[in-house]
Amino acid sequence: MTQTFAFLLLPGFSMIGLMSAIEPLRVANRFRGELYRWRLLSLDSEAVAASNGMSLNVEAGLELPEETQALFVVAGFEPLAHYDKHLAHWLQRREREVKVLGAIDTGSFVLAEAGLFEQQRLTLHWEAIDAFCERYPQLQVTQELFEIDGRRITSAGGTSSLDLMLGLIGRDHGEPLAVQVSEQFVLGRIRTRQDHQRMQIASRYDLHNKKLVRVIGEMERHGEQPLPCEALAEQVGVSVRQLERLFRHHLNTTPSAFYLGLRLDKARQLLRQSDLSVLEVSLACGFDSASYFSRCYRRRFAASPSQDRHERPGS
Repeated sequence: MTQTFAFLLLPGFSMIGLMSAIEPLRVANRFRGELYRWRLLSLDSEAVAASNGMSLNVEAGLELPEETQALFVVAGFEPLAHYDKHLAHWLQRREREVKVLGAIDTGSFVLAEAGLFEQQRLTLHWEAIDAFCERYPQLQVTQELFEIDGRRITSAGGTSSLDLMLGLIGRDHGEPLAVQVSEQFVLGRIRTRQDHQRMQIASRYDLHNKKLVRVIGEMERHGEQPLPCEALAEQVGVSVRQLERLFRHHLNTTPSAFYLGLRLDKARQLLRQSDLSVLEVSLACGFDSASYFSRCYRRRFAASPSQDRHERPGS
């Protein structure tokens, strides 16, 4: 039985997230006949520009083909910029008509805003997770590449959409076909959903010292309520002076400066990915004083928090 997937493209959507979802379906058809069809939709039936500036023509507006089994919302930066009650009501009605309602990249924001997640696990691009958790603290967010939880399917975007579709192909038509499709994309292996979106700390910072890796992991987990250096050192069984020597030797900085940089990077993501106020962002990143936060932010990024929130990262 042929399955039809519909992709609703929101302005500024992730092109690589979309293409990584469609191409495995195309290759599966090449080997097994017409297993899949896909349809592109937009809010107004007009072509949609992706975050890279390229536009794609679509086949319809908010009109779902009758045979559609799965509907995915594909977004990128500012996923709620084009959200309104009309879109919310349309998604709520479609949810009753399709077997699967899903999201790619930051499309999870749209489904969450429309109240279409309950207890299901979901994921989205790592850069937007902090902002999502601040806005929807009751939802169950993971940092997996993709999540398949009942009738909700989400992917983190980018190449994780490829892994998601390979997982669905393997589930529905057998693992040999999934492997055959993956080999067409010169993949060394099929990643499972448990593969993390970001590189592991050791790889990210080119570190081989296990104690230092553990400390950085604790720093990343405790951004809102920063741990003192004494507590970090105690967790890995070294003195504060030894911890300082480790940071100086391997990263050419101090523990406090490194920790501050992590928190400021998180603040920048929240400013660019959420509508939290500057004060709310400063508190979410462990700053008790908004003025101190602004001074630190300006020193690191050469712009104030209020100026920077109007800038958007590149495609």
